[in-house]
Amino acid sequence: MIRFISLPQRHKSRDVHRPAKFSVVLLSVVLLWALSACAPMPERNSLATWVPSPNQDMRRPVIIVIHATEQDGVERSLQTLRTRNSGGPVSSHYLIGRDGVLYQLVADERRAWHAGGGRWGAITDLNSASIGIELDNNGGADFPPEQIDALIRLLDDLCTRLFIPRSQVIAHADMAPTRKRDPNALFPWKTLAEAGFGIWPEDDATAAPEGFDPWLALAAIGYPLDHPQAALRAFQRRFRGIETPLSSSVAELAPDDEDARILYSLTRHLRPSVPASD
Repeated sequence: MIRFISLPQRHKSRDVHRPAKFSVVLLSVVLLWALSACAPMPERNSLATWVPSPNQDMRRPVIIVIHATEQDGVERSLQTLRTRNSGGPVSSHYLIGRDGVLYQLVADERRAWHAGGGRWGAITDLNSASIGIELDNNGGADFPPEQIDALIRLLDDLCTRLFIPRSQVIAHADMAPTRKRDPNALFPWKTLAEAGFGIWPEDDATAAPEGFDPWLALAAIGYPLDHPQAALRAFQRRFRGIETPLSSSVAELAPDDEDARILYSLTRHLRPSVPASD
């Protein structure tokens, strides 16, 4: 806070305006100092000759990560997302209450600390490449229509303004399957897909053909296979609503026919089309 102090006035007539002039100069210096303290780092490197090019743009996020707060209520989550907690400081770009009220905590172009360690496809630093959206949810509850409607409106706004591909909407658990399970198995991914966001299998998807490799399909979608069973668990949570607790052993977990059918449908667009023979 800038505090202004009054200077003692001098009584000689020739100095009657000097305190006022000095105060103006002092105020200008203080204001310039305050502005410089808040200014961002210069974008020019002093080691190089500045030859600006107009062929540039602001760096934008390319993916959206959906979270659940796993706390009781918006007020507590707002406090958590603005302070340091037991795991260190954490933040998110947006928080949506169960009543659909939308809060923004970090500017879109800034890096929020919401994703942590993990990977999705070739993206290894999700915080730098994503928008984080927290949903007020205790970790096991459903998601009210008002909350999902607000989320869909926000997704439409973000994907339109920031040119984020509408298919690039994932769960926190998708990119960090060994340690995260949010938003949870009750999240309505199909509803989001019907609104044009994320991915979802075709309703009439056929069985996977012989020789189809579901593990390769998981990797093709983006799931990290450092721990394959954990990735499969995250996949089943999202696309089948199957919740296997993180504490459970998944050493023997393997894709079944339904997993393969869904994965075959999700990856069809990734396979090159075979031209028809004459």
